[in-house]
Amino acid sequence: MFGFGLENAQSVIGVVLVVLNCWAFSEARDRFPWRLAIGAILVQLVLVLVLFGLPAARGVIQVLNQGVDGLAGATQQGVQFVFGYLGGGAQPYQVANPGALFVFAFDVLPLIIVISALSALLWHWHVLKWVIRGFGFVFEKTLGMGGASALSAAVNIFLGNVECALIIKGYLAKLSRSELFLMMVLGLATVAGSTMIAYVTILRATIPDAAAHVITASILSAPAGILLARIMVPEEPGKGGEAAEYDSLLKYDSAIDAISVGTTDGLQIALNIGATLIVFVSLVAIANGVLGVLPHIGGEAISVQRILGVIFSPLAWVIGIPWKEAGAAGNLLGVKLVLTEIVAFIDLAKTPELSERSRIIMTYAICGFANIGSVGIVVSGFGVLMPARRTEVIGLVWKALLAGFLATCMTGALVGALPRSLFGL
Repeated sequence: MFGFGLENAQSVIGVVLVVLNCWAFSEARDRFPWRLAIGAILVQLVLVLVLFGLPAARGVIQVLNQGVDGLAGATQQGVQFVFGYLGGGAQPYQVANPGALFVFAFDVLPLIIVISALSALLWHWHVLKWVIRGFGFVFEKTLGMGGASALSAAVNIFLGNVECALIIKGYLAKLSRSELFLMMVLGLATVAGSTMIAYVTILRATIPDAAAHVITASILSAPAGILLARIMVPEEPGKGGEAAEYDSLLKYDSAIDAISVGTTDGLQIALNIGATLIVFVSLVAIANGVLGVLPHIGGEAISVQRILGVIFSPLAWVIGIPWKEAGAAGNLLGVKLVLTEIVAFIDLAKTPELSERSRIIMTYAICGFANIGSVGIVVSGFGVLMPARRTEVIGLVWKALLAGFLATCMTGALVGALPRSLFGL
């Protein structure tokens, strides 16, 4: 059942190469965190094996998928109430192509608003707070992290980078350089809960158990981000380890206040995503128009997508993608880095060249906020919250982007190192 072949060995090599690449950029190569490396990889393996390897966990996966379907259905009712047939309601005319009824603005972005409001409500009811406390405890005990860093790691699994900074705002001035870098990397290596469900909605028609894979991807990339951050910017002896009080976090006055604030925040996120997609897709179209005047290669016009595919093909192969599919997978990695992970997920859902195993690996490899656009968000957000350390943030942000990008690639490689049968392939 749990056979190990050349494709798995290929991904193991990918994990090693990702770690070595980060070590090459380390500020202190003589202080490699061996115990942390072993612990982080073991935590990842245990999480995957428990969720996908135990028969009892199949019920959890089904609940996740059903929960996403239920949220999507409930959200669709609200969208149809407001937008009528534009939101998928009864059509006033005969539909010749039902597939064309999918509209990103109506089918995906509203989910972000609903999940943001629901997350705020669960936070107010202490449900999400206890989940984060649990993850923080695991990170403290298994990875030897300080309280503030462990709290940051746990919060980043469910919230965005800037939101996490808001929650631990009282500890920002006390964070060491290594802890600050760690928090930046974690925000780029993971995704917010409000966007997870949107990714699942995009992928569920093409990837079985999409909900379980997307949620697991964000969780797994946290230990990977911790490891790569500690490799690149090791903690100075005697520094760091600031304790954090879990009860002194974000608070809402009431359930209604939580829903209202969560809705407003979700709307802002949805608008930002929609605007970003319009701008970046338009810019790529302009670039492709310019590149189109160049001579064709292989009978096809040169495009941004083809260039990215060539650049990132070796990385795609290293993490476990067969070479014949590496061009398509490399394109997805490049799109994730240059555009956003949402565009990459949309492209993943409609890329026929990839096998089922490759689709699963790429789901993990692109599930993170590490893209060029996020650099501006990190600098501006942290600059407001900690203006005295803005120069330090700017000096670390590009290195954090590299670590965050490679963290998701490492997670994809680790998943590729596991047997196909574990994922029902």
